[in-house]
Amino acid sequence: MTTFKFKTNINCGSCIRSVTPFLNELDSVEEWKVDTEDPNKILTVESDGGDASEILDAISESGFSAEELK
Repeated sequence: MTTFKFKTNINCGSCIRSVTPFLNELDSVEEWKVDTEDPNKILTVESDGGDASEILDAISESGFSAEELK
């Protein structure tokens, strides 16, 4: 299991609802959450075999932006 963290512009419940179907359709994503209280709106993703690029693509497709944190 790999944990990825991203700085995003997903900042409210409505935004989370918008991105949910895009992240949930990724087979490698086991669990994810967005900390909307954090100023950087951190998205944490638990992935089983996926990579950051597919997560970034899904976020982009949903209309949001993200940057992987190392």
